[in-house]
Amino acid sequence: MKNLIVLVVLLALAASCGSGGKKGAPGSENIALTAAGATFPMPFYNLAFKKYSDDSGIQMTYGGIGSGGGIRSLADKVVDFGATDAFLSAKEESEMPAEIVHIPTCMGAVVIAYNLPGVDSLKLNPALLENIFLGNVTVWNDPGIKVLNEDLNLPDMKITVVHRSDGSGTTYIFSDYMSKIGSKWKDQVGTGKSLNWPTGIGAKGNPGVAGTINQSEGSIGYIGSEYAFAQKIQYARLQNSSGNFINPDINTVSNAAKGEIPPDTKAMVTNSSDPDAYPISGFTWIILYKEQSYDGRSFEQAEAVVNFLNWLESSDAQSIAESVNYAPLPGEVSSLAKGILRTVTFDGKPIMNKLN
Repeated sequence: MKNLIVLVVLLALAASCGSGGKKGAPGSENIALTAAGATFPMPFYNLAFKKYSDDSGIQMTYGGIGSGGGIRSLADKVVDFGATDAFLSAKEESEMPAEIVHIPTCMGAVVIAYNLPGVDSLKLNPALLENIFLGNVTVWNDPGIKVLNEDLNLPDMKITVVHRSDGSGTTYIFSDYMSKIGSKWKDQVGTGKSLNWPTGIGAKGNPGVAGTINQSEGSIGYIGSEYAFAQKIQYARLQNSSGNFINPDINTVSNAAKGEIPPDTKAMVTNSSDPDAYPISGFTWIILYKEQSYDGRSFEQAEAVVNFLNWLESSDAQSIAESVNYAPLPGEVSSLAKGILRTVTFDGKPIMNKLN
């Protein structure tokens, strides 16, 4: 299994962003950082990795293989850090070779995308979402959908649910929300990166689900918002916990993070009580080993990791996230992330004592 993961990571990294043109600090051309994991933030990571590589001379590569793949890749120590949209449970952390830390990098929305030509501004509420994804509502002109969308001409067409086939943090965010708003979903399906789906067809990664929806009239599924925006796929306005129908955008996603976030940043912010919050919003994290002196790693390699992640929390990097429709981290969350980075060590000593 480990050899298979290594092969998958190498293939994914080969297709991802490469080294930049500028030269950074002396010796930087000899450092290469590799990462793999979540496809949810991949448009942001691809741009951020390229900019940092161009500015620093450090070769940066990212492979979008899903959150589950990112976690396994870090566990097998074939990447410098992994990426996941679902923070690790206590059990998952106990199964890692050593202590890890979570570094939040941005916020995003999971949208309910659909393919119904001529049907714009579809509205869905929690009850309909639960019944559609459980397979209990099977046609687009179902009375429940029609009542909520009286002005729309809904076709007599079968609903085809599309979901992730791989271990996915996007699935975790979606199912976390569904478990909060639906008792049937919570009892029958639950929350996880991989689920036993009661209906629908699977596709790999956010790009796979987006592509399947884009090509399949009558389909519906969940994807990271940037994939819907980039491919101009329709998505529904969702009713939040206050009864308001909300579109996903930078402000409505940021609103979901209002309130206290724990020091380790491991928090799910779906189904926020904020009246202006988009209900399926979440953080995405980079995970790395707290102690970086393992498997013959050099201090320079470890320092490069911490420097990059510190930059990823900066306003410069966060503006890149915003440019591709991710919500920048609230200031207090960035401060928490930088505090966590100060705890990362090499031979027991903090790698950087002063992070801006």
